[in-house]
Amino acid sequence: MAVKAMGWAHSFRISEGVRAGREWTRGRLESLPWAAAEPDTVDAVVLAVSELITNAHIHAHSDAHLVLTWDGDCLHVSVHDEDPTLPRQREPEPGEVSGRGVAIVRTLADEWGIRCQRHGKTVTACFRPADAGGSGADRQSGSGS
Repeated sequence: MAVKAMGWAHSFRISEGVRAGREWTRGRLESLPWAAAEPDTVDAVVLAVSELITNAHIHAHSDAHLVLTWDGDCLHVSVHDEDPTLPRQREPEPGEVSGRGVAIVRTLADEWGIRCQRHGKTVTACFRPADAGGSGADRQSGSGS
């Protein structure tokens, strides 16, 4: 079975902020065949990218290296930063302005995971559009791995 994949990569410096990451991601997603019919999935991906880049900038004090890969089934969103400390889900107090990023990504993604590496870590989330192949299949629930 042949797998045809397409992808994009870009690094976002701390000084650029997360807005550039959201805009860049939305621009890449526009080229995918399912994006126009799946605005909720596009919005979920953009929000997850925003949270992951924010975590890299704020908590890891690192540039964020974003890779988007579409394999025909799943849009893989991977963000690498230079801090090996694993993110953890917090229970923020009402009114706190941070501490929800991991929970947001876990909720939005069909699957997600963290890979420790020699120089930092990579957080990857998978998004499966409901109608990526035109089959009308229902969106699958995530494994949360």
